[in-house]
Amino acid sequence: MKYLIILEPTDTGYSAYSPDLDGCVAAGDSRDETIALMQEAIEFHLEGLALEGLPVPLPHAEAATVEVNA
Repeated sequence: MKYLIILEPTDTGYSAYSPDLDGCVAAGDSRDETIALMQEAIEFHLEGLALEGLPVPLPHAEAATVEVNA
């Protein structure tokens, strides 16, 4: 499955979250590190849901950008 993650720069690196997985977050020193940590976090999150007998949310979020005159 492919889950959308949102990356945001911070004062100390990057943070990330997935709109499809409440509470699943990661933070790292670089963009690449944060992506890798987020992949691990998603896998761990999904394993936890399965162990508790909870449904695994299907990916449904998508991204788009819009251009505006500023």
